Amino acid sequence: MKILFVSLGCDKNLVDAEKMLGLLNRDGHTFTDDEQEAEVVVVNTCCFIGDAKEESINTILEMAELKKAGRCRALIVTGCMAQRYRQEIMDEIPEVDGIIGTSTYDEITNVLEQVLGGESVSCFADLDVLPEVEADRMITTGGYYSYLKIAEGCDKRCTYCIIPSLRGNYRSIPMEHLIDEAQKLVDKGVRELILVAQETTLYGKDLYGKKMLPQLLRELGEIPGLYWIRIQYCYPEEITDELIEAIKSEEKVCHYLDIPIQHASDRILKRMGRRATQAQLREIIDKLRREIPDIALRTTMISGFPGETQEDHEEVMAFVDEMEFERLGVFAYSAEEGTPAADFSDQVSPEIKEERRNEIMELQQEIAFEKSASIVGRVLDVMIEGKVADEPVYVGRTYMDAPGVDGYIFVNSGELFISGDFVRVKVVGSNEYDLIGEVCDECAE
Repeated sequence: MKILFVSLGCDKNLVDAEKMLGLLNRDGHTFTDDEQEAEVVVVNTCCFIGDAKEESINTILEMAELKKAGRCRALIVTGCMAQRYRQEIMDEIPEVDGIIGTSTYDEITNVLEQVLGGESVSCFADLDVLPEVEADRMITTGGYYSYLKIAEGCDKRCTYCIIPSLRGNYRSIPMEHLIDEAQKLVDKGVRELILVAQETTLYGKDLYGKKMLPQLLRELGEIPGLYWIRIQYCYPEEITDELIEAIKSEEKVCHYLDIPIQHASDRILKRMGRRATQAQLREIIDKLRREIPDIALRTTMISGFPGETQEDHEEVMAFVDEMEFERLGVFAYSAEEGTPAADFSDQVSPEIKEERRNEIMELQQEIAFEKSASIVGRVLDVMIEGKVADEPVYVGRTYMDAPGVDGYIFVNSGELFISGDFVRVKVVGSNEYDLIGEVCDECAE
C-alpha cells in the first residue's frame, strides 16, 4: 500500500511514528506526501492541550473527507487522542477504519491488514505494556539528529496533566535496548541524540532500583560517530549531583538542560502538584550554573493556572527576570477534562491567561536578546542543518539550541558543507534570537 502518514504533537510521539513507519516499511509498504496518491492514511494524534486536540480533530476530519473523495481505502488513527477518545472517534467519524492505543502501536501492520480486509478494528491493551518493535526506525528528522525515547508514561500526577491516563505509569526502556537502538541510529548517520521521555531524570529507577541516567549517558558516550547527546525534560527536584557530574564530565553531553518548572509561586506550584518549591528551584539552578558555567537552561511556564492571582503572576515575572533563562516558553493554561485542575472552581479568564502569557514572553524576549548579544566573540562547534538559497550562508545550531524550539546560527562561508557536518565557528553578531558566525577552523574558545 502507498501510505500517507501524518504525525502530530511532541517528539515522543514522533518516535512512536518512526517505529510504526519502520514496521510498515519492513512489510513492503511505501510512503507518499501526496494526498491524492494515498491508498492508506495514518494519523498519529496528540491531545495534550486544547490547541493540539483541535489540530488532531481537524486533521482526522480532513483525512476522512479525503477518503470519501479519493482512492484512499483505509483511515487509521493512533496516538494520544486515539487512546483518550477511541469510542467517540469510532462513533462520530465512521470513515475511521482502525484505531490504535498508545501501548499497541506495534500492531500497526496487523491492524492495516485487518482493515484492508474489511474489518473495523479497535486495538488497545494495558497502558503499562511497553510495545516491542522488531524493525529499524525510519528517521524523519533529516538523518543527522534523532530522538531517543528512554521511558514511557509518568508517575508524577500533576493536577493539570492528562498524560498518565494516556501513557500509563513510568516505564524505563531497558538500557541494552536503548544502546542497540542508538547504535543503529548512528550507523544510519545520526550525529546528535536527543534523550526524551515524560521525565528523563527518573530513568532506570523502576528497572534497576536507582536513577541510571548518568550511566546511560556514559554508555551512549562510548558509541563511535556520535557527536552530541542532548537531555530534555528533566524535573528539577530529581536532578542529582551524579547527573550534574555526568553532564559536566562526559565530552559528548551538551551543556544544555531542559528543566520544565511551570511556575514560581509556591502556592500555585502546590496546587499544580509539583514537587519543588521556589527555594528548591533556585538552589538547583544555582548549582547547575555554578558547576557548569556555560550551561544553557531551557524551561517552560504555565500562565493563568486556576487560582493564580496578579501577585502570583508578578512573582513569576520577578523570578524569570532574576533567573535569566537562556530559553523559555510559556503556555496559557488549558483545562483538560479528566484532570483535577479542570474542576477547580477559580478558573482564570482566557483574556487574563493570554495577557499574562504575553507579559512573560515580552520579558523573556529582552533576556534572550541580551543573552544572544553576550555570545558574540565566542568560538563554538556548530552542526550544519542547511543552506540559505543562492547565498554563501549556512544555517546551523550550537550546543545551546535544540531543533525546532530554539534559535539558529547563520554561518557565512564559501566552503562546501552538508547537513550534519560540524564546523568551528566564531560568533560575530546576533539578530534577536539568532546568531551570526564565520568559519574559524583554527580558533580555540
